Amino acid sequence: MSLLIKNGRIITATKDYTADIYCEDETITQISPNIDPPAGAEVIDATGKYVFPGFIDPHVHIYLPFMGTYSKDDHASGSRAALVGGTTTFIEMCCPARSEEPAEAFELWNRKAEGNSACDYSFHMGVTRYDESAEKQLRDLVSKGLTSFKVFLAYKGAFGVTDDELYNTLKLAKELGVIVTAHCENADLVAAKQAEFVAEGKVGPEWHERSRPVTVEAEGVHHFCTFLESTGAAGYIVHTSNRPAVENAIAAQQRGVDVKIETVIPYLVIDDTYAQKPDFEGAKYVMSPPVRAKEHQEFLWQALADGRIDTVGTDHAPFDFVGQKDMGHPARGSDFTKIPNGIPSIEERIKLLYTYGVCENKIDLKTFVAVASTNSAKLFNLPGKGDIAEGMDADLVIFDPDYRDKISAETQAMNVDYSGFEGVAIKGRPSAVTVRGKIQARDGKFVGDQSRGKLLTRAANPS
Repeated sequence: MSLLIKNGRIITATKDYTADIYCEDETITQISPNIDPPAGAEVIDATGKYVFPGFIDPHVHIYLPFMGTYSKDDHASGSRAALVGGTTTFIEMCCPARSEEPAEAFELWNRKAEGNSACDYSFHMGVTRYDESAEKQLRDLVSKGLTSFKVFLAYKGAFGVTDDELYNTLKLAKELGVIVTAHCENADLVAAKQAEFVAEGKVGPEWHERSRPVTVEAEGVHHFCTFLESTGAAGYIVHTSNRPAVENAIAAQQRGVDVKIETVIPYLVIDDTYAQKPDFEGAKYVMSPPVRAKEHQEFLWQALADGRIDTVGTDHAPFDFVGQKDMGHPARGSDFTKIPNGIPSIEERIKLLYTYGVCENKIDLKTFVAVASTNSAKLFNLPGKGDIAEGMDADLVIFDPDYRDKISAETQAMNVDYSGFEGVAIKGRPSAVTVRGKIQARDGKFVGDQSRGKLLTRAANPS
């Protein structure tokens, strides 16, 4: 079935105008004022609404074995939540353990998604060890179309890589022309601080941020950029949370290092006081790097507005408060180092970014589209995504700016028992969301085809 969207205000990273959009055979085939509805076309009147390109979340965890448990969303629930929130494509972190083979891990992650995702998806391939066998498998995965690796400068003994492994991964990435995404901290410093605090009886969630302070993240960014500079590889720093970390990356850019910067929506909306809530409530807000003091939040917004930060993701990692987060409860003889890290947010990113960015004049509409869609499409080679133009995939978000509500775990599509943004007021939400021309969500509800999503690769989608 074809689709005609009439009278919408079309916003892209570079344009703002009113026109009709006609979609057929999964693509946008015509953009023009006053298109007459073809026979059999479904028509949506978008008068008074924005039409955005489908939003792209460049950093999610759906299937994630981590810290002795598993993330709660599967690809069915995670993709529905993404679509309800306006995200039509996400890039998942494929995170094998050091003992696992990269190719087998990729096949496992892809099997979890294939046929179960309602939106399109791709992967950052985690490099958690580097040897001759791993290198061969990574080469093969890139030949099949993957465009990015992921390294952790944290989680020593689990996902973390040594400096030798980091150097060789970046050399390989440079040779193959792929970008390397990096979690930047200092694993040894974190381990030392954690052990010190636990030994002193400082075991509540309020100590999590203090065990991974701003200086540790900033040092990790500097470290990664030094290796990028030495190899000439392209890098992308995930979930930057604070000013010194961003400034270290910008200093590297000024030296000619090819590095891009991501932040994630929790850092823009909540601050370290949330993680200090009493009665273990702070555990809901434990993620790494941690949520920071409000002064850093204000800096991140400004860096988004002026283009120093390139993208806004989520680092979506859903773990239940009861039964998972409380694995680190002091009452169980445990401590904050055992709290599974992550804040569920794939469903709320766009509403929060619009409400607290656009509506409060921190970013304009074109920047909103750039950081939530277009820049990720360009960085991670997702042809057909991130723009509204004839010939592009018909991934579209019709957005109602007049909608008003509050976020609640009771109504969310994410499969987790709490919301990190409970009671937060939002302005605007997607009223219709399409994936390649098919309506997949309407007015906060999933209404589409659960198996609509497909794996996006460079080979399958040549640019």
